[in-house]
Amino acid sequence: MNAKEVKHSTHVVAMMPDVQSEHDTRRLPIDRVGVKRLRYPIHFVDRDGAAQATVAACSAYIMLSAQQKGTHMSRLVTLFEEMSEKSAKKPLKIGALRDWSALLLKRLGATAGELHLEFDFFARKKAPVSSIESTMNYLVRLSGEVKDGRYGERVEVDIPVTSLCPCSKRISDYGAHNQRSVVTLGVMLEEPMSDEPLFVMDLIRVAEEEASSELFAILKRADEKYVTEYAHDHPNFVEDMVRGIAQRLAADKRLASFSVEAENFESIHNHSAYAQILIQNDSSR
Repeated sequence: MNAKEVKHSTHVVAMMPDVQSEHDTRRLPIDRVGVKRLRYPIHFVDRDGAAQATVAACSAYIMLSAQQKGTHMSRLVTLFEEMSEKSAKKPLKIGALRDWSALLLKRLGATAGELHLEFDFFARKKAPVSSIESTMNYLVRLSGEVKDGRYGERVEVDIPVTSLCPCSKRISDYGAHNQRSVVTLGVMLEEPMSDEPLFVMDLIRVAEEEASSELFAILKRADEKYVTEYAHDHPNFVEDMVRGIAQRLAADKRLASFSVEAENFESIHNHSAYAQILIQNDSSR
């Protein structure tokens, strides 16, 4: 594009009306407006320091004043374009959405807004006997929100585990029914944040250790025997799992509040067993 074309293009843009910035007369502020579930490649780093490539479903919202007609959606998409590109050199981690949330408000001229990322997190695990390595995936959701001048970040992880029924074990002459379960941990980090970083693997390990057994992608026969017998020696109701996890998280001063959910996909019933605990962690204050 030559100088004449650049000048013409700039003039055309300057002449176009900025409809989104026009005044609205209905006097109704909008709590959340933005873009939802854009998919972008990102790089994420956790406790081991190794950046892993994954794909995130990205959403961004701001609060729109009663006077403004609309928001500039393209600026939100541009933010994720930049986040995706820059994460290749500086991978995202827990806490990284603080700076991106501040940039969101600055670019949109907003006083409140939020960012959400949902992506698969991968961890290499060794089988308990054969030590064969395999990859497990966990679903992670990161949310950063600025409201009333205060930033908060929520980290949520879905962790698949095994649960074995204590009642079934107690009343049966042999065996006990067991099933796959999903534990969902959601923790809230608020300012002022702890100097000690929180990692996704911290949450995963707590859930796996409080279950009847953790899961592995590859198990040889010796591993399968070990895992089956380990679960039999560590029976847990959903109530046991959420209480055991909550007790450990309550002692973590990095957390402002947290939720623990467990859902057992029952192998002998046509329903799931479910339990949840919500706690405001006073030790973080």
